[in-house]
Amino acid sequence: MVAFESGSMQLSDFYANLLPGRYPGEQMAKALDFTIRQIEVLPPAPAGGRDEYKDTKVQGLYLRVTDKGVKTFSFVGRPKGGGKPERETFGKFPLVKPEEARNRARELGGQLATGKSVTAARRARKGEMTVAELWEAYYADIKATNKSPESTKEVWDYYVEPMWARRRLSEVAAVDVERWHRALPAKIMQRRAEKEAEREAAARAKRAEIDARQAIRRHGPVPKLRPEVVRKAAKPITGKGSANKALELLRAMYFFAMNSMRAFFPGPNPASGHQKFKQVDRTRFVRSDEMQAFFEAVAQEPNGTLRDAILIALFTGQRRANVVGMRWDELNLDRREWTIAGEVMKNGDPHVAPLTPEAVEILRARREMADLAVAARRQAKVVQAPSKGEQFVFPSERSESGHITDFSSAWRRLLKTTDLDNLIPHDLRRTNGSWQARIGSSLLLIGKSLAHRTSEATEIYAQLDLDPVRASVETATSAMLDAAGVKVAAKVIPLRAGKAVKKVPGGNAGAA
Repeated sequence: MVAFESGSMQLSDFYANLLPGRYPGEQMAKALDFTIRQIEVLPPAPAGGRDEYKDTKVQGLYLRVTDKGVKTFSFVGRPKGGGKPERETFGKFPLVKPEEARNRARELGGQLATGKSVTAARRARKGEMTVAELWEAYYADIKATNKSPESTKEVWDYYVEPMWARRRLSEVAAVDVERWHRALPAKIMQRRAEKEAEREAAARAKRAEIDARQAIRRHGPVPKLRPEVVRKAAKPITGKGSANKALELLRAMYFFAMNSMRAFFPGPNPASGHQKFKQVDRTRFVRSDEMQAFFEAVAQEPNGTLRDAILIALFTGQRRANVVGMRWDELNLDRREWTIAGEVMKNGDPHVAPLTPEAVEILRARREMADLAVAARRQAKVVQAPSKGEQFVFPSERSESGHITDFSSAWRRLLKTTDLDNLIPHDLRRTNGSWQARIGSSLLLIGKSLAHRTSEATEIYAQLDLDPVRASVETATSAMLDAAGVKVAAKVIPLRAGKAVKKVPGGNAGAA
């Protein structure tokens, strides 16, 4: 029998020490309405101790405060039907807000009400796949299907991995994903500014090194300084587009894990159902008064592979990922057809793209160069295994995939030598569709050529060029005036200074 004498352990302390997680010196929980303001003003616990508070609105929700002032939410409850009381800790204030803690406590309370153990579920999670392990499986799959794996890996490396890699799949909560997605644009812009500062610092250091070498030159003229090139941004940078891509990647990874053939994760998908940042649809394409400058700049591109890739992207209107990964076995140059497998198409459907005579001419020339290279190796009796790039129209020995991954370097040179601004590589696809609309092609034909599933995706191309719209409005206006019997003012066409020819309706032109 335990005796409680004056100056010894109190009865309240004895029972307090029987509660889960308690130790001598910790006080009984005090009731408190968990609000941000109330929690912010809570003082640290006495040295060596911890204070505990219980929420007045949700049963089982507690807040522990250490002597360092650290405040942690937890839930304490007992499974229905008996069993020991269990404690589940799920976040620190202010990272976890009171309302979020209450929602989590209600969820755990419902779980205990069904007789399920909270701690047993946590022990089961220890053997669960992490987000990083899921990424390895997902990346292996997209590499096999060749769906732009390099660009997807950049999104993972820069935005998804730092936040989620170490967490197990069930530890990623929808509320955490929402907070992460909303905060991403600011972090992206900060990272962009830091990278830009690094590039500028490196450029200044290199310039200083060149100036130092020039200062000690003994022979020859002093080289002329090259003017600084001011790069024009192709579009306003906000970070929202990259944040949306990061959210889309995380969602796709979870759906990949939830596939019944894999069953890595039972669900639900914590990255599903979030509202993405709204972005204005681009309407930029190469207009008629820009076309000559564009082709002249492309013709000056020193890298023939990148030059041809840009032209094929323009002539076919296909997506950049499909163009750079074009394979010889996909082409039938006699029938002028390019068959793209559904596995590498954005919509998942196979697509047969027609090849224009100009595109066929480029591809035949590339085929001839590839065959000559193989024949030269045979003639020289060079014994080597077939290159992984030989199957691709635009090969690259330095690329892991065996083909070029983009033509961004050539695109930068193109923009630098022209006055074309606000132009990005994807605008080549929009240019193809817009010029089809310009010559009067139906939306059905344009959509089929660009592999659109719905007419809504194609309608934008009919809205881009004002010339057909202007001609239609002017024709309608003339028809209305003719019907009204209104006389149209005579058009005067100047021939040379002081002379003009007046067009007289119904008569011959004469000098005015």
